[in-house]
Amino acid sequence: MKIDVFFTPLGSREGDLAGRGVVVIDVLRATTTIVAAIAHGAKAVIPAATAEEAVRMTANLERDGFLLAGERRAVRIEGFALGNSPLEMTPEAVLGRTVFLATTNGTPALVAAQGGEPVLVGAAVNFSALVERTRAAFGTSGDLAIVCAGRERQFALEDAYAAGRLVKAVKRGRRRADLNDAARVALGLTDDFADWETALGASAAARQLIDLDFADDVAFCATQDRFDVVPTYADRRVT
Repeated sequence: MKIDVFFTPLGSREGDLAGRGVVVIDVLRATTTIVAAIAHGAKAVIPAATAEEAVRMTANLERDGFLLAGERRAVRIEGFALGNSPLEMTPEAVLGRTVFLATTNGTPALVAAQGGEPVLVGAAVNFSALVERTRAAFGTSGDLAIVCAGRERQFALEDAYAAGRLVKAVKRGRRRADLNDAARVALGLTDDFADWETALGASAAARQLIDLDFADDVAFCATQDRFDVVPTYADRRVT
């Protein structure tokens, strides 16, 4: 049985994810935002690699049926209805609507994971449900890839910590699992930080968000098991 962690999507080569069970993680904030949107009744979330792509994808759609959401440099994109905040994904905002989401790190990571089977969307807020689904996928295929979105194509502490928590939970009770080097490093982070709040609080992404008055987002993202849904990405749609 094999578990690979990729600290950024750039770490995986074409074909590395095809046919494998995949989990995509961007704790601060895209995957947390997606989980919140699906949990609160969004019909689907469509990840876009860029804001321009999101606008093109919605050009011929009825405006009442979708929302444009996203961020650049952590703040809402001008002209978009919503940012990349899980706190904005309320039932009043998203129920029954399709959210086209464009973020700096998280949505490109999802787009890059197309071809995994399945591709699960993970965060702290759905962690226990994610572990259950991941163990099931891993048990079926014996092959799991965890893709961290990272931060501007670089290592992100919060995503690596989440990956380590997931590796630890998935391999628990199994006699043997082959881990790549990144998975071993991620696993080690679970000994360095006592909990989600401490790990996320130590990250550069959290400091940036707090400086931009998104401290409530950081606190939301650091709370485990707010939701019991595990969104799945396939055919360019998260449902």
